[in-house]
Amino acid sequence: MPKEEMGRRIGALLKGKGLTQRQLAIRVGATESAISKYINGEREPRAEVLANIATALDTTVEYLLGKSDGIETEFGTIYDLCARHASQMTMEERAKLISIIASAPIPEQS
Repeated sequence: MPKEEMGRRIGALLKGKGLTQRQLAIRVGATESAISKYINGEREPRAEVLANIATALDTTVEYLLGKSDGIETEFGTIYDLCARHASQMTMEERAKLISIIASAPIPEQS
């Protein structure tokens, strides 16, 4: 995936969460300048920083790298997010997660 697409995804998630580049930089242990370069497709983050960005934006590295098109639609993605954040979830977040899981269609077995 081109750096530009990764940057677009990071930027869109930032906007969706109402975070600034500075806030993201603080959360992931990077400089604001580095975050700007990631978003503009001028530079790729190191693996550790990319993992921290995914965590801060409640998504997965796979989504940021373009290996997954949806950020909350696949079981593996949901599992990864839960495993990463379970101890930090509020009761409201847990209730929302349970609601999402409960309403998911059950595939027919052949």
